[in-house]
Amino acid sequence: MLQSLTIQNYALIDSLHITFDAGFTVITGETGAGKSIILGALSLILGQRADQRHIQQGETKCVIEGVFDISAYSLKPFFVEKDLVYDDEECILRREIWANGKSRAFVNDSPVYLNDLKELGERLIDIHSQHQNLSLNDNLYQLNVVDLLAGTSRERTAYAKSFAEYRTVEKALNDLRQQSRKNKEEEDYLRFRYNALSEAALEADEQERLETELEALTHSEEIKSGLFMATSFLSGDEQNVESMLRSVKVALENVQHVYPKVSNLVARVEMAYIDLKDVREEASRLFEGVEFDPARQLLLEERLSTIYDLQKKHSVNSIGELIMLREEMAATLANIDSLDERVAMLEKETEEKRTNMLTKAALLSKKRQASIPVLEKDIIEKLTYLKMPNTRFRCELKAKHIPDVTGKDSLQFLFSANKNSALQPVSQIASGGEISRLMLCIKAMIAGATALPAIIFDEIDTGTSGEVADRVGSIMKEMSKQMQVIGITHLPQIASKGDTHFVVYKEETSERVSTRIKELTPDERISEIARILSGAEVSVQAVENARVMLGLK
Repeated sequence: MLQSLTIQNYALIDSLHITFDAGFTVITGETGAGKSIILGALSLILGQRADQRHIQQGETKCVIEGVFDISAYSLKPFFVEKDLVYDDEECILRREIWANGKSRAFVNDSPVYLNDLKELGERLIDIHSQHQNLSLNDNLYQLNVVDLLAGTSRERTAYAKSFAEYRTVEKALNDLRQQSRKNKEEEDYLRFRYNALSEAALEADEQERLETELEALTHSEEIKSGLFMATSFLSGDEQNVESMLRSVKVALENVQHVYPKVSNLVARVEMAYIDLKDVREEASRLFEGVEFDPARQLLLEERLSTIYDLQKKHSVNSIGELIMLREEMAATLANIDSLDERVAMLEKETEEKRTNMLTKAALLSKKRQASIPVLEKDIIEKLTYLKMPNTRFRCELKAKHIPDVTGKDSLQFLFSANKNSALQPVSQIASGGEISRLMLCIKAMIAGATALPAIIFDEIDTGTSGEVADRVGSIMKEMSKQMQVIGITHLPQIASKGDTHFVVYKEETSERVSTRIKELTPDERISEIARILSGAEVSVQAVENARVMLGLK
């Protein structure tokens, strides 16, 4: 429950502190006194967007703080999930809005994101204003009402999980099918390119080896001529290099016995002679091995032409890149070949997930269907109590063509306030006053199911009076046995039902106008209800009527 609300520098409020009790609290006051301002400030600590224009002129910031008793509401998992300090007795929400546009939110003095504050606020208090009646026209809201009253939390959670699993695998299947179609479109061209590379049977060092061999074949005559001349210079005639070296060796050996210092020269000449002889023999062998082979040259040119064409076609510069490309294409084609099998496996899994989802949806639908007769009966009884005796109400549950996150059911509230009127959707037939009473009945029914600590009714009684207003107050009073109820009202019939009564008023000084609130004493309460009954001039009769309403006479 809401224990206290503190407001500083917000709109017409410079400083305000309200302490609330359990049960039914009513708030009254003249139009324009500031009741909506207090409600607006409260909404800020429940996560609503802030507007720095609401800060009092001349102030740098406004602060709103609410203290809640959460001892009976098992909120620890939320605090653990959000990594917030948890107190099992009390929770403090605070909001600071600065004149420069900045805003900060706190839970138990820990800064939080606004979405987290809003999520927690929705678990602590429900503010029901007139415009919220419009949500009754929303089919999703209607379905949520049925779920709350049917107690489908477990079934809806199980269904939501299976639905998410189904949609995940369904998306994967659709993506795979799309990829398969795309691959099929590209497969023929890809396979043609791969076959060309594969048939080429490329080897890593092939290009360099073939280019070297072709270069030799192309210049075979020149090579043979060079090798022939080399062997001729070394040993081809009387004045060849070998014979000259032999002569040098003989000349040095002739003086060696008288001049030993030439012994080293003799050895070096002999080594040179041996080396050149090896050169001549190797050149001779090479000469014999070099032959012009036109057929071989043509074969090499054709092979290299194939390699060059492939490099140009695939925009690469080496045979290594061609081989890498060939391997990539092979992997892609293997993937394409296995895609049909993967699609088939995923189709099977998708169907299994869909069957499981529909099974969960059927269980959810069955529980909803079972609760509807009770809901319809209770709604009609409560509306009859609120002076709508000819009301007819039905929950029309139909199967959707395609299940969504809420299940396979489409729900619509059908309503008729008169005997002779056909049942029609609430949004098409109900008047504002009828909608208000219908919404109050629904709120009363779900009060226990939601396990919400508190609810605020902001002039939900608009459009009612007399005995109807009295019965609206009785329903709100009955709800306060299960949860804290705060009602902002202009009707004495409802104000008189409160356990605690506050009045909102304006206080004027020479400098400013400020909104104030105070808890009324029993005597002040008689005066306030008499004022509501008679207006500005409080008559003796109004005072007596007020005492009767309060059960004092």
